[in-house]
Amino acid sequence: MPASTGGIAAITLFVEDLAEAKPFYAEVFELPVYFEDADSAVFRFGDTLVNLLTATEAPELIAPAVVADAASGSRFQLTLQVEDVDARCAQLQAKGVKLLNGPVDRPWGPRTASFQDPAGHIWEIATS
Repeated sequence: MPASTGGIAAITLFVEDLAEAKPFYAEVFELPVYFEDADSAVFRFGDTLVNLLTATEAPELIAPAVVADAASGSRFQLTLQVEDVDARCAQLQAKGVKLLNGPVDRPWGPRTASFQDPAGHIWEIATS
């Protein structure tokens, strides 16, 4: 990568049900909606925008690639750095979020836990 490449400006996640995903992100991550229209809701995670886009609108962005079905399985996870994984897990569970795994101490150093959003995207919280 050239030295002029900056950080990741935006990540677009395709969702089947924007009406379900938007309040999940607002409540779980305790973030206001940064921008929204009929087909998307954007949240600001530090310097990165996370755009929840209705899956039926995604082909316009990625054609000729195809949008995978949500049931196809995960091929990535998004990681948020937190100070206290156990405390954050307790907060998530109090909001009705089911953990996929953790909290667990990983052999490479951090303590982590993972969960899914309503569209099946996997999020990990981790200590540094």
